[in-house]
Amino acid sequence: MNFKYSTTSIALVLMAFSVLSLNSIQQDAFAEFQGMSLTAEAADGSDIIKIHGQTASQVTDITFTVTSPDGFNVLAADQIKPDAQGFFSTEFKIGPSWSQDGFYTIEAMQGVRANPLYTMSVSVEIIDGMTLETLETESNLVTGIFVPAQEEVAKKGLTMKANAMEGSTTIGIIGSSDRTNLDVTLKVIAPNGNVVSVEQITPDLDGKFAKDITTGGPLWTQDGIYTVSAQQGESPDHKASVEVEIVDGVVIPEFGAIAALILAVAIMSIIVVSAKSRLSIMPRY
Repeated sequence: MNFKYSTTSIALVLMAFSVLSLNSIQQDAFAEFQGMSLTAEAADGSDIIKIHGQTASQVTDITFTVTSPDGFNVLAADQIKPDAQGFFSTEFKIGPSWSQDGFYTIEAMQGVRANPLYTMSVSVEIIDGMTLETLETESNLVTGIFVPAQEEVAKKGLTMKANAMEGSTTIGIIGSSDRTNLDVTLKVIAPNGNVVSVEQITPDLDGKFAKDITTGGPLWTQDGIYTVSAQQGESPDHKASVEVEIVDGVVIPEFGAIAALILAVAIMSIIVVSAKSRLSIMPRY
């Protein structure tokens, strides 16, 4: 009898432990799934803007507002509830009141405005009452077990780097952005703070952009570090800069990690050869 009682007790303990473990796993999985993503899509020349995304909170309504380019007029609004997996979608049709040309801001807010759970915004450019081709995503969504199956969350922000050979008069700029509907402004600033070049580039459909900047001329006479900056709008995530040293109008590359490694190997080789040479000339007894 005592043996049966002990076996039953152990079984109950193990069952309780399993239930607790399962609850813990579910809570951890839910804890890893947090944030929101918001995407705006529009075809070139369309009068429809499609909005979709995903949120970690499946029980709280999402309120959408569309604001005119001057920021003073709310032209449309909507409120929807996410589905069981947090996915949501809606669309806006351009109306007669959308008369301004420029970027219309679409904001998604979950919760009350005084203390919102999540707030996201994307923009769509409209000219003469029609959209320009748009695919813009804003996201802070972090997922664990639950993976977004209905959308690919684009990488946020703008990145840029410069490629140039020693003695070259060309600086190659390449970069990428998650905003494909907004031009990138490239600005080159001389060591004395003067602006020597300003360019605008339109990213391709994948968000990539490239531009060759030619050095030399009356504005490039100062030797030193020139700063190349890229900017899309006012968001800090869409600003980047690189530095390039120019002497006598040509590029002087940075002493990078690969060059340092080559130098280190060369120094080590010299030390080894010198040590062997000293050993070979030592007298033998």
